[in-house]
Amino acid sequence: MDNKCSKYEGLFVFSDDESFRKHLEECSDCQSEQQKMDKVSALIDEVKFHYYQKRNVVPKLRAVCAAALLLFSTLTFGVAVNDEDLMDTLRYGETLSAEDLGFPVDSYGLLMVGE
Repeated sequence: MDNKCSKYEGLFVFSDDESFRKHLEECSDCQSEQQKMDKVSALIDEVKFHYYQKRNVVPKLRAVCAAALLLFSTLTFGVAVNDEDLMDTLRYGETLSAEDLGFPVDSYGLLMVGE
């Protein structure tokens, strides 16, 4: 029967660094596990830059779109509020007619084509 050490995961997660390193010096099974973990860690460190470089584009793009939308809505609302002629004709529940827009109309409120 093979007597392999199964303490690596428990020591890695729950023990302090000193006792974990002390056990690694004594146990060859845990040393091989640590070497595997070091290799995986090195691979992760190698690709981490590329992963974060691609990932950071999306939040920046969202922030730029939100700022553009905020700027556009602020300017549009500011023009509507400061245009007193438009605000005098537009009230709640009212609609613009052809006469309000400055077109020539007849007595029925229809556009005059020509006389």
